[in-house]
Amino acid sequence: MAHSFQSKCALSLAFLTMLTGFSACTSKQPEMPVSIPGVASVKEADLSFSADRIHFLNTDNSDAILLESDGHFAMVDAGEDTDNPRGLPGLDLPGFEDRVLAYLKAHAADADGKVHLDFIVGTHAHSDHLGGFDTILADPDVSVGRAYLKVYDSSVINEEEVREWDNQEVYDQTVAALEAKNVPIISEPDNTPFMLGNCRITLLNTEDPVPTGKVGENDQSLGVLMETNGTRVFLAGDMDDLTGDETRLAPQIGKVDLLKVGHHGCEGSSTPAFLQTLMPKICVFTTGEYNHNVLSRERIQDICHAKMYFTARDGGVLALLGENGDVRCYGQIH
Repeated sequence: MAHSFQSKCALSLAFLTMLTGFSACTSKQPEMPVSIPGVASVKEADLSFSADRIHFLNTDNSDAILLESDGHFAMVDAGEDTDNPRGLPGLDLPGFEDRVLAYLKAHAADADGKVHLDFIVGTHAHSDHLGGFDTILADPDVSVGRAYLKVYDSSVINEEEVREWDNQEVYDQTVAALEAKNVPIISEPDNTPFMLGNCRITLLNTEDPVPTGKVGENDQSLGVLMETNGTRVFLAGDMDDLTGDETRLAPQIGKVDLLKVGHHGCEGSSTPAFLQTLMPKICVFTTGEYNHNVLSRERIQDICHAKMYFTARDGGVLALLGENGDVRCYGQIH
């Protein structure tokens, strides 16, 4: 179920160029990363500060996020995996499904070693988001209450992505794993809020406007708004603004305290207007401090002056959600 992250960003940039005439891969892009301070280790964390937590796992350039609130758990995406069902040379990449499963068993299991996830969200049909779900679901110690997963429709996806990536395969394998465990699949989610422990969860981009032409699967990406005790977090999946999703959704999201940056910070995401509306104090990148996200980092620094964390650089990130915007983050969670 793997695909090349570099090719993913390159394809997004090509689409951006096609739409706007602008190429983000220019000589003006800095070669050196923006200097960002490190983070304290989770060993230094006072975990009694909050039972409302977000675990951003280190799965390199992929998303695997564990939500925790008052003893309840859920997952948003499950990281890249090792499968290459079509046998394409560019898709032989290391996966993280075993790391994600081990983390769940270490941090979300009950006294009997059983892991129950109230729900899972598959933001969209890319393997660096859905890839690990079939391994997690196949484990006899893991149960899932329900799954939010929009239907993958290859007819609206650009030809290069359909030809060179394994969107259909990763989607089909995830659906098969859910059906094998009799997990209800909510394929047409709406934005009606629901609870996870103390936290109110709202899904966004549930009804993406019908595209006028071919798009990338990122256009379908769900976003997750998490609210508790006056603290607000938005997990942006792979949302970007190539067809106006950030512009359309920013007013619905509003001001947040923590932003999981969309599309790993690739150009086309985290536009100035989006950042000016959300104005996060903390930004988490599910990636490293790499050249592909230099421009988004500079915008975040200039507009929001936010503290930035990187799952690959920092060994994963644990966010403890306190009251009224008090969020404390720690690294080295693995």
